[in-house]
Amino acid sequence: MSAAGHCCHANKPKDEIPPINRRLAIMGGIFLAVLLISFLPPFQALNESLLSYLGIVWWAVLLGLVLGGIIDYFVPDGFVIRFLGKRNKMTLINAVLAGFLMSACSHGILAIAIQLYKKGASVPAVITFLLASPWANLPMTVLLFGFFGWKALLFVLGAMVIALVTGVIFTVLDRFGLIEGPAKDIDEEDVSWDRITNFDMRKSAKGVAIGFVSLANMVLWWILIGILAASIIGAYVPEHWFMDYMGPNLTGMLVTLLFATVLEVCSEGTSPLAFEIFNKTAALGNPFVFLMAGVATDYTEIGLLWSNIGKRTAIWLPIVTVPQILLLGFWFNSLS
Repeated sequence: MSAAGHCCHANKPKDEIPPINRRLAIMGGIFLAVLLISFLPPFQALNESLLSYLGIVWWAVLLGLVLGGIIDYFVPDGFVIRFLGKRNKMTLINAVLAGFLMSACSHGILAIAIQLYKKGASVPAVITFLLASPWANLPMTVLLFGFFGWKALLFVLGAMVIALVTGVIFTVLDRFGLIEGPAKDIDEEDVSWDRITNFDMRKSAKGVAIGFVSLANMVLWWILIGILAASIIGAYVPEHWFMDYMGPNLTGMLVTLLFATVLEVCSEGTSPLAFEIFNKTAALGNPFVFLMAGVATDYTEIGLLWSNIGKRTAIWLPIVTVPQILLLGFWFNSLS
């Protein structure tokens, strides 16, 4: 597994609360140093931008990590896996619902998706899960609402629509043998909800804490990177640059698409950047394109799909998704 896989593995809770990992410790130190430096008079604009973002997002990040810890501890893996192996109409709906129960960033979701494929999930289900999960999962939904308010609902619903439509198209491609088949037949396994039926406050609190810290290790450093980048952009990049190059038109959305494709940041990290694009352009479509392109056109994810599922699936993913993303982006811009 490449660096993308290592950055965001959604590991199930272990027996002890894990320590803060090196990446988060380093990024946290950098973030704190920049925050302290920003209080110096020459950096007043950066200070205002940083404090503004922290004020907007701190509660959403905290709530998202808590929800992620709850999901990680109480929802059994088998419950998610067993509904993704059958090749029927409900499987795509199940894939979206399974994504809602996940609590990892886009690269972590990719690792989970590949794992599901190897366990027997169909390619259409895996792709639906991959597209819906980074933006439709519960912790990420909370984070988006922290930035965008009720407008985040459009992003989440848009991600679900693209995921389902893409799943249907991939089902047709599968029927004609134009993509890879499942790796193997999925095994039926028992699903145990004993952590709920045999609820123990002490064990549950520890389990949720383990999930909380594990998820923080996976995603919080990405969030800090995103907030830093967005704050610097907000403080020092002229507003007219966004309107000139990333405005609510075809050229602007193509530039946004290219920017998101090149920028190697996990989904939690792109959220504050998307919010800054919205602040500068006052257009909903461009941040939506920016968010969705991070899943549909990211070169690391396409490379991992190519090597773990197959080249046909990897090639078809951007071909099928990019037109949908741009179309919904145009529509969202018309609502702005």
